[in-house]
Amino acid sequence: MESTASIDSSQPFDAPAMGADIAAILRSKDERIALQAEQIQALRHQLKWFERQIFGQKSERFVAESNPQQLYLGQLPIPDTQPEKRKSVPAHTRRVATKDGADTAESLQFFDESRVPIRSIHLEHPETVGKSPEQYEIIGEKISYRLIQNPGSYEILKVHRPVVKIKDSQQILCAPAPAGVIEDGRADVSFIAGMLVDKFAWHIPLYRQHQRLQASGIDVSRPWLTQISQKGISLLAPIYAAQYASVLSSRVKAMDETPIRAGRSGHGKMNTGYFWPIYGELDEVCFPFHTSRSHDYVSTALGLTQAPGSVLMTVGFAAYERYAEKTGLTHAQCWAHTRRHFENALENEPAGVEEALL
Repeated sequence: MESTASIDSSQPFDAPAMGADIAAILRSKDERIALQAEQIQALRHQLKWFERQIFGQKSERFVAESNPQQLYLGQLPIPDTQPEKRKSVPAHTRRVATKDGADTAESLQFFDESRVPIRSIHLEHPETVGKSPEQYEIIGEKISYRLIQNPGSYEILKVHRPVVKIKDSQQILCAPAPAGVIEDGRADVSFIAGMLVDKFAWHIPLYRQHQRLQASGIDVSRPWLTQISQKGISLLAPIYAAQYASVLSSRVKAMDETPIRAGRSGHGKMNTGYFWPIYGELDEVCFPFHTSRSHDYVSTALGLTQAPGSVLMTVGFAAYERYAEKTGLTHAQCWAHTRRHFENALENEPAGVEEALL
């Protein structure tokens, strides 16, 4: 506790007592300074801990629990705060959720009967077992469904080609093997298409597809799968070129850019490349790739000649604005990005924002 000393003018001056009071005051201040130094050091330690959780490597971060009052090592108690007041503004039309009855095995269909094989079974009530048809009457039927799964399966097409000898001419003949999309390849077109769909649509890497083949009793090498996939992709190149040309011929096009990790830049590191998806009027889309986000690539991807009245829909990236000025087309920016700014300002200017969002 800090003490203070007062001087009474009516009492004679006592120098030793005054010195003792001053010494006590100094000791008290030293103790307080030392205590504050310890508190500052503890707060610095906690601040460094929090910085690691937010800005550190992924392995150093924590995943917040659903309970906001749950504390972690080094955390301070979280003060009680009132929930923010928010006002909903009607802006979007959403599809009303419907129940398909699949979770309760009701008679509602949750599948396309023309595409999914159906195996039917018929059950009898125990009370009707052993009775003749004259003893009961069927007045209706109830149907329920169960979703079953069979292991993924492959088939081998075994082609028999007899070798024949013509007696008159002594000529030996054999029918040629069926032609495939890959010359002299063991892979049927259905296998190539399925492998590419599994890899790029369902993100099943080739080594897992190789494991699935082995589990099904098929012994092929993993490099063979890589070669087949590369050859299959090359077969799609003309289709991509034709679709790309169709996109570029559209009067109204949409374009964006998104980063992707592609190619190694060093041990444990990967380069950042960019897909530049371009969307056309016929709902076609292509994903040209470039190693950077360079402004010049917009001209490379779209060309410098645009038909009169052309429109390019993009985000606010400056590269698209420069391209529009260079080619003379109309630059239509994304309304969704504009809308976000109004939504962020909803708390500060509710009346004006509501009018803008309606």
